[in-house]
Amino acid sequence: MSATAPPATPDKAPSAADERLLRVSPLRRLMGRPELGSVVGAVAVFLFFSVVAESFLQASSFSTVLYAASTIGIMAVPVALLMIGGEFDLSAGVLVTSSALISSMFSYQMTANVWAGVGVSLLVTLTVGVFNGFMLTRTKLPSFIITLGTFLMLTGLNLGFTKLISGTVSTKSISDMEGFASAKEVFASEWTVGDVTLKVTVLWWFVLIALATWILLRTRFGNWIFAVGGGADAARAVGVPVQRTKIGLYMGVAFAAWVSGQHLLFSFDVVQSGEGVGNELTYIIAAVIGGCLITGGYGSAIGSAIGAIIFGMTSKGIVYAEWNPDWFKFFLGAMLLLATLLNAWVRKRAEATR
Repeated sequence: MSATAPPATPDKAPSAADERLLRVSPLRRLMGRPELGSVVGAVAVFLFFSVVAESFLQASSFSTVLYAASTIGIMAVPVALLMIGGEFDLSAGVLVTSSALISSMFSYQMTANVWAGVGVSLLVTLTVGVFNGFMLTRTKLPSFIITLGTFLMLTGLNLGFTKLISGTVSTKSISDMEGFASAKEVFASEWTVGDVTLKVTVLWWFVLIALATWILLRTRFGNWIFAVGGGADAARAVGVPVQRTKIGLYMGVAFAAWVSGQHLLFSFDVVQSGEGVGNELTYIIAAVIGGCLITGGYGSAIGSAIGAIIFGMTSKGIVYAEWNPDWFKFFLGAMLLLATLLNAWVRKRAEATR
């Protein structure tokens, strides 16, 4: 004689349900978003400068703020993904300048179509990204040390090769060379929509945001990024290709540096070899303000974009308010601390409601 298990009663159904299938309220889902704190900060900065600077709300001001945000945001997006993966890249700012210098000097010295220089620059820049990722995974040294060494080497190479080839600290003009006009259309053009003039960097930025968000939320590689950032050893134990993931993340930073470098070159025609130093901290700041954790495993591409917007509003808002621009770093540092504290509070509240 066999016993039959009693049917599940309605009052027991919720407890037996898989917690992954339970409905999550919109508020709880919103509280769990890493960029929530940066959104609050962006609204606060916008309202603040709207009050203290009359010209801040003009269409021309909007164009300037958006351009400033895009130049930072292009780099902040892959830097955010790298930080979610638990690593840093202190060579990102100088790599932008290296990319521009390679394009300019190769094209000028070889008297080739500038697109040849652009292509060579892409290959070299991606190689630097592979080098950073390979050295990190092979030596097991912290990314801070690896990329600091790359930063110093690139800084020296930028200055040394520019003076050796050009005789000065800047490159020669390539504006009269074949292919310059078409390359400028791709990397440094602009168009007017009503009273707003938009730079092509805004389009590049939006494309990178969409691509990075899709990668993080809809692909296996995105799962690998979060897993590696949460713990490389644990990720490796469940079959995540840690080395390939980290090298891919550094190549993503290198690709964005190439885009930014070409914009720099085709916007101003010549490049100063000493540019870019210090910009790597700005990219990291934008990512942190956007909700990325220093420890890795948490963040979003959209958050880094909002962090870049905060940077753009702050840098240009101070000018429109006719304040001394020397105060910019103070406001940026204060915004970094406030945003980090707000992000930490939001994250704790989200975890407490689970």
